[in-house]
Amino acid sequence: MQVDFLIIGQGISGTWLSYFLQQQNRSFFIIDQQNPNAPSRLAAGIINPVTGRRHVEVWMANELMPFVWEAYTAMGNTLQVKAISHKDIIDFFPSPQMRLSFLQRVEEKANYVSVPAEENQYREFFNYDFGFGAIQPVYTVHLENILPAWRNTLIRQQQIREEEFDHTDLTVSPDGIRYRDIRASRIIFCDGTVGSSNPFFRNLPFAPNKGEALTLQIPGLPASHIYKRGLSLVPLAAEGHWWIGSNNQWEFDNPAPTALFKDSTLRNLQQWLKIPFEVTGHVAGIRPATLERRPFVGFHPLFPAVGILNGMGTKGCSLAPYFAREMANHLLLSRPIDTAADISRFARILQRP
Repeated sequence: MQVDFLIIGQGISGTWLSYFLQQQNRSFFIIDQQNPNAPSRLAAGIINPVTGRRHVEVWMANELMPFVWEAYTAMGNTLQVKAISHKDIIDFFPSPQMRLSFLQRVEEKANYVSVPAEENQYREFFNYDFGFGAIQPVYTVHLENILPAWRNTLIRQQQIREEEFDHTDLTVSPDGIRYRDIRASRIIFCDGTVGSSNPFFRNLPFAPNKGEALTLQIPGLPASHIYKRGLSLVPLAAEGHWWIGSNNQWEFDNPAPTALFKDSTLRNLQQWLKIPFEVTGHVAGIRPATLERRPFVGFHPLFPAVGILNGMGTKGCSLAPYFAREMANHLLLSRPIDTAADISRFARILQRP
């Protein structure tokens, strides 16, 4: 089999890269061993333009917010699924100090934050003492729709093989790569946390981050917003179904869900939520984060046929489509990759044995 590009992984990065390549009528093939615990299959898909206790703008917020809305809407139309929803955050203040901090950001005329005039509108559903602020626009990406729909498309078009990738079967030459019966001009690894053990890219400063979440049924809770008090309570595409999470654990003993997270989350929910709810699931996943909180995009300095699109971390739903497009434009149009994401910044350590 001869294709232009071989892609390893069909998480959020591999999905978007293959989507953009297909839009340009370029041939590709994907190898992916479907992992039900992959972070892109467990995430709530929140795209939030602010972060942290000070509600500062995330990196590239002004570029990403309009781009992701247009990109996911187009993908949803292509796949005939609901891909993205506009769900602003109602951020309940856990303390007077957090309220003052938020109000200060509003007084500074910071983008994306405001204080609604009516503070009692959610008392039917929640207990809260210090009011709330609003963050807008905020989007939720319906990964539970997108990823399987794109995979089904790939299966129908015979563009994916469901198996574990074996590095020992890969041959790299100046003219391209060969993997078993597949020949391609380039191979791009979109393999998530597995990337930290990839023989070409294991020297990159990966910093895996564990997250956990519960899935819930909450009949009667308005699904018009995301609700936040520490953890985020997020409406899913199916009516009455919700997701609450996700904590960030930089040090962890194992990737499995923990009783500690579940018990702590349920205690907080019982204090915060006034209406009945039912737990339907408990999931955990390891995100492919990086030490400097910037993605890994580009090609190996010693093996120019070997590329990577990885390290999206907790902002994967916004960064993956943006940098997948950058990778596609680099491959097809020779356009440069953003210097903050280009792995050429690690050229020296990538040349070490």
